Amino acid sequence: MHSIRRSVPSSFALVALLLAACGTPPPAPPVKPQVPPPPSKQPDIVMPPPVGPVGIPADLPKPPPVPAMTPVSFDALPGWRQDDLRQAWPAFMASCRVLAKKPQWTAPCAASSAVDGQDGAAIRRYFETWFVPNQMRMPDGADTGLITGYYEPMLRGARKRGGAFQTPLYRVPDDLITVDLAAAYPTLKNMRLRGRLVGKTVVPYGTRADIERAPLAGKELVWVDDPVEAFFLEVQGSGRVRIDESDETVRIAFADQNGHPYKVIGRWLVEQGELPADGVSAQSIKAWIASHPQRRQELLNVNPSYIFFREERLPDPGVGPKGALGVPLTPERSVAVDPSVVPLGAPLFLSTTHPVDGAPVQRLMMAQDTGGAIRGAVRADFFFGFGGNAAEYAGRMKQRGSTWVLLPK
Repeated sequence: MHSIRRSVPSSFALVALLLAACGTPPPAPPVKPQVPPPPSKQPDIVMPPPVGPVGIPADLPKPPPVPAMTPVSFDALPGWRQDDLRQAWPAFMASCRVLAKKPQWTAPCAASSAVDGQDGAAIRRYFETWFVPNQMRMPDGADTGLITGYYEPMLRGARKRGGAFQTPLYRVPDDLITVDLAAAYPTLKNMRLRGRLVGKTVVPYGTRADIERAPLAGKELVWVDDPVEAFFLEVQGSGRVRIDESDETVRIAFADQNGHPYKVIGRWLVEQGELPADGVSAQSIKAWIASHPQRRQELLNVNPSYIFFREERLPDPGVGPKGALGVPLTPERSVAVDPSVVPLGAPLFLSTTHPVDGAPVQRLMMAQDTGGAIRGAVRADFFFGFGGNAAEYAGRMKQRGSTWVLLPK
């Protein structure tokens, strides 16, 4: 097509151009393109300051803490009708030997002498006549708490250091002093300050690590063959030692403490990622130490608290050690409590579960002991007694539970 258009004579193209010029108006002058005006300056936008969370006025009152005790009926106690109260009666009578001296307890304890301790129905009527159950609650209103267990262990020991017997159990050192703060500040009842004198100043007594570095020469009560079992004896508070030289068995009882707070070594193992939170028990801690012997003292020193002991005769192996109340503990009927909340010696109904099979444990106990780790209204340490089963159950006891304190009407 390009080739055909180029073959047309040039004269024809000129004529066509002239005709086109005569038949069309002259072109309009070119229109100058309009340039849009520059945009007007926009006013500066001032953003308001960010609005933070609305604060709570400081003068608004905080909700009051929930009372630690709430009176309830005996029907609110799960398993109250099923519990064999004959098993709890001797422990209660032991508490009354101490409580009868207090005005609130004089009449109930006097009335107990007329009750037949072999008649479960009569015992139940007695408690329902003289006492009111009070459900224990934490300040946040929680009515369940941690229930642990303890027992009376047996260790092997000797009067003199030698051979396998290289770990001392100490008497109370002469330079340990105790200041009863309640004497000067009644609001600090059950609070004692322990330390030693340096000049005229009371300073903290040595920690576990300090005592390990500087042994208390001359204060050795006996020497035992296992430092780990010696540590757990401190945790339990008392135990028995079979003396190697004489084959006699003596009781090693709590005498005093160095004043430092009790720290749970199992919690430290969890924080270090060494044990799972749901896998902590005396058994798992001992297994960890056995597999990390070079870290044994590092772990034990996590707990700065140190217990000092005294020796007691053991005329009747069937009688338990004395608790903080000053009476022998009854296996599976005595518990350790926080005495700042629960009156020492009071009957306490417990609802929890067994650490091995999860079966319900609902029974009347007696608050006859205390412990460094037992703090709070809904907190108890269940005394399992002496022997292999007691050690197994106590080592695994870490259950949830509820408690009710029975107080005189």
